[in-house]
Amino acid sequence: MVGLEAAGWKAIDAEVSKESTPHVLARHIGEAVGRRLAQLPQNEQVAVANHIMQSLAASAPDPDEDGISSAIADGPRQLLAVAEPEAPGVYAIRPLTPLSETALITNAPDDPNLGAELRAELATANRIDLLCAFVKWHGIRVLEDSLRAATERGAKIRVITTTYIGATDRHAVDRLVREFGAEVKVNYEIRSTRLHAKAWLFRRNTGFNTAYVGSSNLSKAALLDGLEWNVRLSSVATPRVLDKFEATFDAYWNDSSFESYDPDEDGERLSDALARAGGGGSGDDLKINLSGLEVQPFPHQRDMLERLRVERVIRGHHENLLVAATGTGKTVMAALDYRTMRDQQAGQLPRLLFVAHRKEILKQSLRTYQEVLADASFGELLFNGQEPSEWTHVFASVQSLNLQRLEQLAPDHFDVIVIDEFHHATAGTYRRVLDHFKPTELLGLTATPERMDGLNVQDEFFDGRIAAEMRLWEALEADLLCPFHYFGIPDGTDLTQLNWRAGSYDRDELGNVYTASDARALIVIKQVKDKIANPAAMRALGFCVTKAHAHFMARQFEKVGFQAAALDSDSTAAERERTLKDLKDGKIQVIFSVDLFNEGLDIPDVDTLLLLRPTNSATVFLQQLGRGLRRTPNKPVLTVLDFIGQHRAEFRFEEQFRALTNLSRNRLVDNIERDFPHLPSGCQIILEGKSKKLVLDNIRTQLNATINTLAKEVRDYSTPTLDAYLRESRRDIKELYKSDNSWTKVLRKAGAVKEAPLPGEEDLLKRVHAFLHVDDPARAQMYLRLLADDAPDYDSLTHAEQAYARMLFFNLWDKAGGFSGYREGLESLRAQRLLRDELQQVLSYVLDRTDHFPIALEGPLSHLPLKIHSAYNRSEVLAALGVARLGGQMPGVFSQGVSWIEEIKTDALLITLEKNERDFSPSVRYKDYAISPTRFHWESQGNTPENSPTGLRYQRHKQQGSHILLFLRRYKRNAIGKSEPWMFLGPATYVDHAGSKPMAITWDLHHELPADVWTYSTIAAG
Repeated sequence: MVGLEAAGWKAIDAEVSKESTPHVLARHIGEAVGRRLAQLPQNEQVAVANHIMQSLAASAPDPDEDGISSAIADGPRQLLAVAEPEAPGVYAIRPLTPLSETALITNAPDDPNLGAELRAELATANRIDLLCAFVKWHGIRVLEDSLRAATERGAKIRVITTTYIGATDRHAVDRLVREFGAEVKVNYEIRSTRLHAKAWLFRRNTGFNTAYVGSSNLSKAALLDGLEWNVRLSSVATPRVLDKFEATFDAYWNDSSFESYDPDEDGERLSDALARAGGGGSGDDLKINLSGLEVQPFPHQRDMLERLRVERVIRGHHENLLVAATGTGKTVMAALDYRTMRDQQAGQLPRLLFVAHRKEILKQSLRTYQEVLADASFGELLFNGQEPSEWTHVFASVQSLNLQRLEQLAPDHFDVIVIDEFHHATAGTYRRVLDHFKPTELLGLTATPERMDGLNVQDEFFDGRIAAEMRLWEALEADLLCPFHYFGIPDGTDLTQLNWRAGSYDRDELGNVYTASDARALIVIKQVKDKIANPAAMRALGFCVTKAHAHFMARQFEKVGFQAAALDSDSTAAERERTLKDLKDGKIQVIFSVDLFNEGLDIPDVDTLLLLRPTNSATVFLQQLGRGLRRTPNKPVLTVLDFIGQHRAEFRFEEQFRALTNLSRNRLVDNIERDFPHLPSGCQIILEGKSKKLVLDNIRTQLNATINTLAKEVRDYSTPTLDAYLRESRRDIKELYKSDNSWTKVLRKAGAVKEAPLPGEEDLLKRVHAFLHVDDPARAQMYLRLLADDAPDYDSLTHAEQAYARMLFFNLWDKAGGFSGYREGLESLRAQRLLRDELQQVLSYVLDRTDHFPIALEGPLSHLPLKIHSAYNRSEVLAALGVARLGGQMPGVFSQGVSWIEEIKTDALLITLEKNERDFSPSVRYKDYAISPTRFHWESQGNTPENSPTGLRYQRHKQQGSHILLFLRRYKRNAIGKSEPWMFLGPATYVDHAGSKPMAITWDLHHELPADVWTYSTIAAG
């Protein structure tokens, strides 16, 4: 028993019979060890068993003493199967590949047959998940006996499939549901398939899970005789891969784009979708769905609608512009926005005018509203002789709204006016409508807010504001836009000596550099020949600096045999129309243009962009990119050739790359160094030769901006206010607060502040960065009150106001600052005029840029000064929950990720998604993640057993009346190396858990995740 004691298993001694025969004693020991092992979590059993074997081997006596050899007999070298008897004495077949091993199965003559292996896997699986692009009748027939046996045994079967190319057999899907009890979800998207994966996952209660990932759909050829490759995985050999498989499948299962299938209710819809996907129907036909299932927005649409709500409710703007690429559902967003207005008015439909310039757009828009509102009788058309009878919900052509018609309608006749293609708004017909009506809400929709003269409609009609603009990466992840291959190509041009005015190079000087010789043009032509598979068939746009540059490039391309043309603002309408038609028809390969970004260059089939001008604006860069991102059947990818020279220090590459990637500057540098490993599916960014160094050096220069650099900019721009400086310099506000800088310190360095620092000012200025996230009006306004010259006394505040005051206190002094009371600390701020002025500017600036709508807590915790979907740092969280207090816990020394607050019966869980910020770590990535917008997977601390008081409290919190609050952040550190704040996700409810020490818990969120948070927190991107 010495070996058992060494292994920590002294208790077994009490279980073992004191038989004198060594072999009987060994048998009893083995049985006792087996019973104890079975009580352990599965992930500990192997390690403990190995420890026991090693201990026994090390401590066993010589065979001369009692006849037992000291050698441990060789046991099974591999787990072959875990099976239950199908009948007394009869066990199920087992796969030829042992459960603990991996293998590549190719359906070759000497390989196990995939169909046979799947039948054997089905025989012992408790849960079966299948992911495949299509399901065929003959594929099910290969597995039908095994599927039936699994069903009779109570195994749970889940299947995710699509209508891709119409290949699925509807009666096969029906059979899965009706005969085998499978739950099936279908993606009805017919433009493309987001689901290319083919994979099986077999989960067993024993923990010995297996999976097959490869090329095989559920078809006879794939399972039996096709040249298919599939990798067999195992929870023993590849546990992390199976963890990812399970997590990703569950994320797909909870994705709204995969819809539950019931043959009785959804059979006809599936048949229609398969017919259209297979070319047997019209994908343009829209049938009004009155089944009671609401049209739900995609994540990118939810994101934009939330920002639109912020503009209206938080900022009080009721004339708003929504910008999104063609094909991303602008009209659907407008209809969803209108539905929300209806719901907020107790079901009353606001009077609506929808304006467009073509009958086809009006009819399609009307159908969209009818679908979203589930009302086939909604709306009337006003177009070419068609007259409304009710005049309450009118879809009108702009031409029909003539002066005579407008005179018959009062300016406030419509509550809501939506104008499609708002970039036309400067035309007289649109101005007539805008000048006449005074609606409660005006919403403009456009893909391109830029006008032909280079100005923007947002400047003319919306005070320079765009209420909500689609984020490029969201649209790419959602497969709404064509993927791009971006090549950054060095062109050898030196621009460092050119003049820099108003945030850009002098245009004429830049144009002269590019037309001075043929050298750069020849580099462009060579790269086109190298990068484009068939240059003769390309449809390319080249963006130039000046009119002379555009015509110069057209001549250079014509010299080498291309058909090329140049367009600019001097081109006649007939010339533009003819040239665009020639490009569309393939008669010319490239158009070079300047100052033509929108309707003049809207050609969906454009597949190549030549960026021949340095672009220092993310907006302009995205406008150019948008000209080629339209999805078409004949365009697999957009090729972007960007020609990069040596730039002045003022030029910033980061703007365009951050627009492409949604990365902070620090993380952008890291991604450039590693050649952009985490782009949306199908996209590539390749920086060739010297261009990588040029870009990195440029961005690092901005990263390393010193206080001297910032002070020089302040002197040059003569902008003593924070907002004006940031607008002029185009810097991110976080850049000011790197390395303990502050706006006051920069002003003092620039000579704009003459006062010497007061005692304590320097330490307080180092804490200003802790206010860069304050994004809810209630907290910001209370902070501003407390920072005002006539700030109220702490003792005069209400209970709720004092809670905000404590949050401000600990945000400034996270270790109490030596004060004995909150009143004393807050009153000390009165003398700190410069600090208060800076904090007031920061709070106002940040609040004006928030894009999440704060939601009030309800119920027993409604008194807490926390708003759902607002951001809080550690000091604010702990102060708000009552954990931080004078004489007690200090935020500055709090390091846990969880906290139980007895006074309010609440567990606060502070979650960081990316725990290893530099290196991808699959073992960490699948611990905490969003399963769906309303469901979250969280792993407890490693020392929390499921049967401990804490573990039981998590499981029984609802019955016991305690609460769970979730706080989430993506990274531990932000772009300037400071601690990243958490977004408050609000209350959550326990669903289930797996494992112990740690517990893997699934929580139901009471409030849906914001769309951008869902995008980065789900593991099922795309």
